[in-house]
Amino acid sequence: MKDGVNGVALGVFIFFFLAVTVMGFLAARWRRADDEHSLDEWGLGGRSFGTWVTWFLLGGDLYTAYTFVAVPAAIYAAGAAGFFAVPYTILVYPLIFTFLPRLWSVSHKHGYVTTSDFVRGRFGSKGLSLAVAVTGILATMPYIALQLVGIQAVLDVMGVGGGENTNWFVKDLPLLIAFGVLAAYTYSSGLRAPALIAFVKDTLIYIVIAVAIIYIPIKLGGFDEIFKAASDKYTAAGAGGLVPAQAGQWTYATLALGSALALFMYPHSITATLSSRSREVIRRNTTILPLYSLMLGLLALLGFMAIAAGVKVTNGQLAIPQLFENMFPDWFAGVAFAAIGIGALVPAAIMSIAAANLFTRNIYKDFIKPDATPQQETKVSKLVSLLVKVGALVFVLTMDKTVAINFQLLGGIWILQTFPALVGGLFTRWFHRWALLGGWAVGMLYGTLAAYGVASPTQKHFGGSSKEIPGIGEIGYIGLTAFVLNVVVSVVLTFALRAFNAPDGVDETSPEDYTGDAGDPGVETELPPATAGSTH
Repeated sequence: MKDGVNGVALGVFIFFFLAVTVMGFLAARWRRADDEHSLDEWGLGGRSFGTWVTWFLLGGDLYTAYTFVAVPAAIYAAGAAGFFAVPYTILVYPLIFTFLPRLWSVSHKHGYVTTSDFVRGRFGSKGLSLAVAVTGILATMPYIALQLVGIQAVLDVMGVGGGENTNWFVKDLPLLIAFGVLAAYTYSSGLRAPALIAFVKDTLIYIVIAVAIIYIPIKLGGFDEIFKAASDKYTAAGAGGLVPAQAGQWTYATLALGSALALFMYPHSITATLSSRSREVIRRNTTILPLYSLMLGLLALLGFMAIAAGVKVTNGQLAIPQLFENMFPDWFAGVAFAAIGIGALVPAAIMSIAAANLFTRNIYKDFIKPDATPQQETKVSKLVSLLVKVGALVFVLTMDKTVAINFQLLGGIWILQTFPALVGGLFTRWFHRWALLGGWAVGMLYGTLAAYGVASPTQKHFGGSSKEIPGIGEIGYIGLTAFVLNVVVSVVLTFALRAFNAPDGVDETSPEDYTGDAGDPGVETELPPATAGSTH
């Protein structure tokens, strides 16, 4: 590690940071709407984005600074088991091809802004809608915090903020500044800001990975030397070399499958999806998004390169930033650090907007002020987006980084429990609303208690996301086990409730709502009275 501040890298980093800041504020004028005081405009960009904007937005949303830092860091620390992120992103795209176009169509028809809007309309249940909304907000908070962890890792490697003994305010001032800028342009421009900045973020990431995958192996003597060094390290550590031990195969497979099922349950994924202008845009995106999986596979190899380069860090999250500083010229290290930093700003903005939309539409409007006007909805959503970011910042500044990562893993367990209500509801009305609520409660309770009982070298509780699967005896992903329990309970309770003729909610959707596209006859958006005038 170089001593002091890397001035050249810092200068390049600041240049790109200022550039995207200006873009963030100018985004308010990009595709300016006739009616700017609506949640459709601020929170969904007017539902106007085409194929490429949506592709960059979804990529900026899903492939975050945490991905850039944590995936190769997992491989650096644990070996090939860290590659689980690659198969799960391969599994997810055929999955979302089946249900995202249906969600877009019904949401466009009825003016739904969030998944909870759809659940309420489909099952006629504010209680189930509230459960989905609260789950989404809880799962998103630690995810936002991890984006700030990514920025902090880059700042630490560049030597910004001083050492551990530095006054806390001075040490965290750069992060506070980055947070303030993020909060300001998100408040001003809404979803248009991250949509515009995503072009810069993804371009930088592709450039950095393309250079890294060629330049670093040349400096290290080729991939043979890189894999040999990694294999020697894992073998010496008793990790079984480059291939995961047989005992870990269930963990690997269930984690990949569970993560694939959970990815598009996150509110920010749906927010980016609903911002597109047509059903066909979504279908096209699911066919070209796998390009990011190719990028992710190359990115994961950086973990092996860090081992071969002799990178030594006490915090694994610093391994890749430190690799860049050690191997690249200072100016290009600054480009790489900017890619990670901007890779944190884009998803953090989308996540805070998505969480704010959930609160506004499914808590504030449903339970606090049912007659809220479009202007009031937008104002509340803007304020809540600020509060969400403040909460994430406090989380990062007051807790150990390992805690933040493990709580994000817990968020993945939670958000997976909304799958039966959302995806099941897109294809069938057979599930009873109370059964889905019961299944959700069982899945949440089991997942939380099981994760609470997992210890790690640094934590007594919530130390991981894998535990023995009841009845099988293999170690597997807690979220997937909780999901299976959720589905079983939902099915059993549905049979019971239907046998007793329990009152069902009113379904405000019709079969043709799930297949229509923008411009089709009868598919014009039907907005609730409180949001009249916010058509797009």
